[in-house]
Amino acid sequence: MINKSNEATPQRPEGSRVINGNLVTMDLNASMLQIQNESTWKDSERNALTLFKSDELRIVLMGLHKGAMLPTHTAPGRIVVQVLEGQINFTAEGTTNSLEKGQALTLEKNLPHSVEAIAETFFLLTMAISK
Repeated sequence: MINKSNEATPQRPEGSRVINGNLVTMDLNASMLQIQNESTWKDSERNALTLFKSDELRIVLMGLHKGAMLPTHTAPGRIVVQVLEGQINFTAEGTTNSLEKGQALTLEKNLPHSVEAIAETFFLLTMAISK
């Protein structure tokens, strides 16, 4: 497989981060700092960075300021949400789960869910997409 890099954008003009290949390494601490240093983080309630993307798997680092909400939505694949820093309330199927640093959950595809940041939070979203 040929390594695939992200495309350059005004926010990330270098366009050189490998996001798909036979072996992709990710520095989560450096990625959290990158998110915090971008204008989107400073000007809005959240920011995200795609760390890996293929047809079957996506890994996204999400940063949310305290009080930020991801309104009810669905995902086209099974997800894993792993909190790296902070705390969120994750609501699905009529139940709210409070997750803190070091905690994770899974959710089946196409189930409506929402997220609220109780503190400034960073979480890793992994989505497996079945064909």
